[in-house]
Amino acid sequence: MAALNLLSRRWVLRILWELRTGAKGFREMQALCDQMSPNTLSTRLAELREARIVAHDSNGNWELTPLGRKIAPALNALNAWSAEWEAVIKATPAD
Repeated sequence: MAALNLLSRRWVLRILWELRTGAKGFREMQALCDQMSPNTLSTRLAELREARIVAHDSNGNWELTPLGRKIAPALNALNAWSAEWEAVIKATPAD
């Protein structure tokens, strides 16, 4: 349940989603995450670093650790489900 507690925090999945394609700097991450406040981004990155899911690379950018990269299949599955869900919602009227 600890993983669900971490992943359910606001912005965490978005941060992981953006880092799945490679290392990014703080300001780039902030822009990709809809101008999330710097304090929130710092807090979430610190939490993910403490959980050993993200780390700084040699250039000071943020990247997924080997453990963090293992979440990619789950993120991809969630993204696929999300696309299917959106299609259903658009195709069928609400009750």
